[in-house]
Amino acid sequence: MRETGRSRMTERSVVANVADTGLRKGFRRRSRTRERLIESIILANGLLAVVVLLGVLYLLLRTGLPVFSHTPPWEFFTGTRWYPVSEPPTFGIMPFFVATLWVAGISTLIAIPLGVGCAAYLAEVAPTSVRETIKPIIEILAGIPSVVMGFIGLALLSPYVQSLFNLPTGLSGLTAAIMLSLMSLPVIVSVSEDALNAVPHSFREASYALGATKWETIIHVCIPGAISGIAASIMLGVGRAIGETMTVLMVAGGALAVPASPTDPMMPMTAAIASGIGNAVRGGLQYQALFAIGIVLFIMTLFVNLIADRVLERQKHKFART
Repeated sequence: MRETGRSRMTERSVVANVADTGLRKGFRRRSRTRERLIESIILANGLLAVVVLLGVLYLLLRTGLPVFSHTPPWEFFTGTRWYPVSEPPTFGIMPFFVATLWVAGISTLIAIPLGVGCAAYLAEVAPTSVRETIKPIIEILAGIPSVVMGFIGLALLSPYVQSLFNLPTGLSGLTAAIMLSLMSLPVIVSVSEDALNAVPHSFREASYALGATKWETIIHVCIPGAISGIAASIMLGVGRAIGETMTVLMVAGGALAVPASPTDPMMPMTAAIASGIGNAVRGGLQYQALFAIGIVLFIMTLFVNLIADRVLERQKHKFART
């Protein structure tokens, strides 16, 4: 009887082991299927992004390059006159290009230190109550439409800039740059703060253990540790400054001359496209010239991304050596 009972128990344990092994194999099979499905979705999203980017580039090149059969590239890029309705039409984008550099450069110089400094304060210094109060306000600011920001600059900032610099008009590149910096700030602050919060606390504790102050820890440990996220936020901010349309169209002044200083009225490239596309005949020379301006904007954005990628690579090599 005892031997029979033992044999039955042995059979049951063998059956249980076989069933458990089968369940594990089934679980592993389902896990691998899910992993492959997720990998396929990620790969499809990446390929879709590349296809969309190439499609945009193809559309710009197909529509914009034919204008160079009428206007040589050197005259198009260095010309200072934009007369699309003259006979023959004249297309020179130098005023638009210089205006874009003024507006994007000044807005970036304002937004980067303010944005990174605000993010460091919220992530490292501010009490929890202050952080929970300021962060939603910053995120709400990011959702304000650009046309509303243009109205704010038109009604509030423009008269102040005019009186401060004793200008004939407050509609200038400086006004547009300040408004663009305010529009870029929420993106820089939000992404940079998330990057700083992702830095392990052990880095801070090790810095404090070596005798570093809180300020030294933020400057030499936290910000370098979050440099990839901060660089991404700066790229997004600069990209918005270069590509913003409605605000600069409303407050930059709209002058067609090459601006000599940021307080001059000017028309960046995005404003030139927005103001001219409604009057351009589809497929005409002006239409093609506006798409050629879009090619220049595309190249500028790509150049900013390449610079940011170069900075990230240098930072990675620097930390790898240390």
